[in-house]
Amino acid sequence: MKKIIVLVLFTAFITTITSAQDKAEEQINATLNSWHKAAAEANFNNYFDALTEDAIFIGTDATENWNKKEFQAYAKPHFDKGKAWSFTVLERHIYFSKEKKLAWFDELLNTQMKICRGSGVLVLIDGKWKIKQYVLSMTIPNENVDDVVKIKAPIEDALIGTLKK
Repeated sequence: MKKIIVLVLFTAFITTITSAQDKAEEQINATLNSWHKAAAEANFNNYFDALTEDAIFIGTDATENWNKKEFQAYAKPHFDKGKAWSFTVLERHIYFSKEKKLAWFDELLNTQMKICRGSGVLVLIDGKWKIKQYVLSMTIPNENVDDVVKIKAPIEDALIGTLKK
C-alpha cells in the first residue's frame, strides 16, 4: 500500500512539474509570437512593452548593440512608416533555469533577409515573461562563407581597427 501511495504522489508531482513547464513554454511562445506580430503590424507600443526596461537588442550589423531606448530610437521611424519587419518562426527551442524564472531560446526565422536566427533571454516579472536580451543573426550556408567574408571584409576591417584597444 505504501508503494502505491508513493507512486501516486510521485506521479502527481511529476505531472505538476511537467504541466508548469508546459504552461511556461506556452506563455513564452505567446510572448515571442506576439512580439514578432507587433513588428509586422508596426505596433510600436506592443513591440517595446514586451521588453524589460533594461533590455538589450543585438542586431545583424556589428554596430547594433542597443539598450531599449537606443533600439526604440532606431526602430521608431520604421514603425512610423507603418511597416517595421516581418519575422515568421520556423523552429524554436526553449530552455529554463531550475527556478523557472529565467528562460533562454533560439529560433529560426523566415525574414526578408531569408533565414535568420534569433536567440535571447526572457525573465519572469510579476507573472509575465519579458524579453531581456535578443540577438538576431543572419545565417550563411557554409559553402558561401568565403564569398560573404570577401563582401564584408572592407567594412569590417575598418571596424576591427576602431574596436581594437
